[in-house]
Amino acid sequence: MYPDTPTFEQQINEKMATETTNTKPKILNDLIRTHDTTEMKRGVDYYFNRSDIMKRQQYVWKDGVKVVDETKPNNKIPHGWHKLLVDQKVSYILGKSVTFTGPDAFLKKIAEVLTEDFNDDMIELGLGASNKGKEWLHPYINEDGEFDTIVIPAEECIPIYDTSKQKNLEAFIRYYPYIINGEEGKRAEWWTKDDVTYYVATAEGEFVLDTTEEPNPAPHFYYGDKGYGWGEVPFIKFANNQFEVSDLDFYKELIDDYDKRVSDNSNNLEELQSLIFVLKGYEGQSLSEFMDNLRHYKAITLDADPGSGVDTVSAELPIQSVNSHLDRLREEIFTFGQGVDVNTNKFGNAPSGIALKFLFSLLDLKADMLERKFRKGLEWVIWFVAEYLSIKGEGQFNYKEVKFTFNKNMLMNELEASQIAQNSSGIISERTILAHHPWVTNPEEEEKRKKEEREEKAKQVQDNYQFPEQGDGDDE
Repeated sequence: MYPDTPTFEQQINEKMATETTNTKPKILNDLIRTHDTTEMKRGVDYYFNRSDIMKRQQYVWKDGVKVVDETKPNNKIPHGWHKLLVDQKVSYILGKSVTFTGPDAFLKKIAEVLTEDFNDDMIELGLGASNKGKEWLHPYINEDGEFDTIVIPAEECIPIYDTSKQKNLEAFIRYYPYIINGEEGKRAEWWTKDDVTYYVATAEGEFVLDTTEEPNPAPHFYYGDKGYGWGEVPFIKFANNQFEVSDLDFYKELIDDYDKRVSDNSNNLEELQSLIFVLKGYEGQSLSEFMDNLRHYKAITLDADPGSGVDTVSAELPIQSVNSHLDRLREEIFTFGQGVDVNTNKFGNAPSGIALKFLFSLLDLKADMLERKFRKGLEWVIWFVAEYLSIKGEGQFNYKEVKFTFNKNMLMNELEASQIAQNSSGIISERTILAHHPWVTNPEEEEKRKKEEREEKAKQVQDNYQFPEQGDGDDE
């Protein structure tokens, strides 16, 4: 959402401020009814190669009326440019797990609470934010009393902020479809800082209090037999950029033009497979008879007049112009999509580290915008982890003491990186060298292996050279 356009959240706050007589169910229904998710769904559609070209129809004018032409070739060829660019960014910034640094005791607890599933959540959040502009993470306590997280699709979410700063999350609406015993329905949840109220849609589509939930409103979670509220609304926003818009917004028209040109070219090739026949002195009665004779007998009869004959006409496609335009579109898609064109031949077969950094420069700029917003989200994740540990009685921790490092997954010249690592020995720590070596994926494990190798070599040396024990010599 751009700065000169009121955000949906601002419109919500205006509604709640002016319509103080409204009941919560009425406000809930109004907000859900006016929640526009078109832009979010469009980003998802393009990610799964369902671009606008798939909706194209061919038309013809008949008697002054525009009608669909079912006979005209209508090839629809989408190209997964958006998926390529999104996957590049997400793999680059989130392909490797985010590293946490801070007090050892707190880090140990975090590692126990945030399992490998959280790394998958980060990838899912990155994909969702890139496609929709933002995605939401819901921290909760499961039935076993364990901390867990789940990604909530942004199209199901309506955040409500305070009216002063537009930063503090005061309430949160989630609405979604469900199927029970083969029957479809819709549910909604109104979350505050202390509890959650459940609603269900009637046959008319209006949301009313769900009488099957006991109690309703309910606490955020139960730990043991006691219900708790987090003290904050348990939904964390992970934004794509400061405008909270999809990456697609910046290059959609380029993709549409590419799809259209390739599809049009395919249509033209299909149409040009048939020659146009110019008949002179044809003896037949109809054109269909001419085509039947040509198809079955490979021959036709003509008048004996000197001017009789058959000519063929075919059109030539401007292949060079089409290819030139497609090449330009490809270059602009990577430029304005801030991606890496892996087919480039500007840097040779083994580009240097500097050349690779230049190649990744646009992707790095785009990834930095996502990283900045994701840091805020991760701070809230650690806040909820600290609250969970406090409720369990496992200690009091300060979430602000934990810092995050995003380990970018950049291609590198392995020979050059290995030589730099070798030349750095004795200048910087072995741990740092291992962390930047192209073949090392886990510095801690590699450091442990090197230690084991040194101990094994020392043992072999000791076994090969048996030194006499004290007191074995002859006394004089």
